[in-house]
Amino acid sequence: MTSSLITIVFVVYTILLFLVSYITGRKATDDAYYRGNRRSPWFVVAYGMVGASLSGVTFMSVPGNVLKENFYYLPMVFGFIAGYVVVAKVLLPIYYKMNLTSIYGYLDDRFGMKSYKSGATYFLLSRGLGATLRMFLVVSVLHEFVFRHMGIPFWLAALIFILLILGYTFKGGIRTIVWTDTLQTTFMLASVFISIGCIAHAMDWTFKDMVCIVRESPFSRIWDTDPMSPRFFVKQFLSGLFVTVSMTGLDQDMMQKNLSCRNLKDAQKNMFTFSGILLVMNFFFLVLGALLGLYAQAKGFSVTDTDQLFPTIAIHYLSPLAGLTFIIGVLSAAYSSADGALTAVTTSFTIDILGVERRGFPEERRKKVRYRTHLSMAAVFLLLIVMFNWLKNDSVINMVYDIASYTYGPLLGLFAFGICTSRRVKDRWVPWVVILSPVLSFFLARVCEWVWGYSFGFELLLLNGLLTFLGLFLIRQRDAKEVAGKVRVLD
Repeated sequence: MTSSLITIVFVVYTILLFLVSYITGRKATDDAYYRGNRRSPWFVVAYGMVGASLSGVTFMSVPGNVLKENFYYLPMVFGFIAGYVVVAKVLLPIYYKMNLTSIYGYLDDRFGMKSYKSGATYFLLSRGLGATLRMFLVVSVLHEFVFRHMGIPFWLAALIFILLILGYTFKGGIRTIVWTDTLQTTFMLASVFISIGCIAHAMDWTFKDMVCIVRESPFSRIWDTDPMSPRFFVKQFLSGLFVTVSMTGLDQDMMQKNLSCRNLKDAQKNMFTFSGILLVMNFFFLVLGALLGLYAQAKGFSVTDTDQLFPTIAIHYLSPLAGLTFIIGVLSAAYSSADGALTAVTTSFTIDILGVERRGFPEERRKKVRYRTHLSMAAVFLLLIVMFNWLKNDSVINMVYDIASYTYGPLLGLFAFGICTSRRVKDRWVPWVVILSPVLSFFLARVCEWVWGYSFGFELLLLNGLLTFLGLFLIRQRDAKEVAGKVRVLD
């Protein structure tokens, strides 16, 4: 597959997105940008969220990771489903009852301004790092197979990508993204199934042959039963549950799409439908990974970077159709993840940090602030992508979840304490708690590894959240009964 053909696909696909953006972004108000005027059809949101959740990381790293970790990712996906139930039944009712634009407004109401700012800051850090890691993965592919052959350096390829995303999300925001996500999900899922078919055709396998070969291969092992392993299936399940609650239920990006539905009932139907589709699609991503591994073995080659397994085989070894569908799929995944992230961090920064609604800015001034923030966040994304190009040394999916463990953990602890207890806290001390918790988590994880040989995996998120919860308990405000009890003891 030639670089010129890839370039044509890239340009045509981008034009299609800009067309959707033009249609949906006309006469868009701030309410349309932030909440889609609360008119998004739930089934459209559910379908589009599949693409936003899978992202470029799932599209490339999950199949590649099968080479090293078999199907050990699947128990975590089961945990995802349990997590979506918690989000739908516990968190969404709170957000709709409070009529929130930014979900971190809950922390302001529950604890105070310091807690509110702390939660929003951690989201901006989490989403900024996680989203740019995902974008970095896709820009790397585009640079390797398109821009490098034109003599375009990596930083310029990243700039082109960011400018395109900036262009079609600038006006419509969430109202545009709900519909572009639907388009992108369709292309991404189609590319997975077409890629599976191309591999089966290249290996001369029937559908029955393919099922038997994957099932009997070492790649299809699902349950890691070693409790000391970071991929132990119980840890994977629990981690999946808490990762979902944190990275979906406490994430402005994902919740902003849910909050654009007409009402709570529609938002819950969206979550349940979306989680079912996501389970099926993650399974097919793992099947694709096993097929890619078997194909590589049959052809006698290997890759040093598992993230490059899928693009290498699709573009250099399989038919042009496989390469074409891969490029469309990875573009869909990249755009779907990046556009929502840029809109979400813009929303959180303008509403939570700058307080444009709380301070009563007029409509025209709010719009100007939003435009400037949108541009500034795009610039930050660009700088981070270039930075990751210098630092990358591990599978991107593991890097994303490592970051999530340290940055979403405090959010998990804050919301858990607020929902599971009725206690108030000394708000001025909350920033110290959410800073110290990740630091303590890091050192505890290192001690466990050095002393007992226990390696923390994704469950580090749970440890971080628990430490935040305990820290909040220690700075709780004492109620009247406790104070009276202390007085009696002293007497």
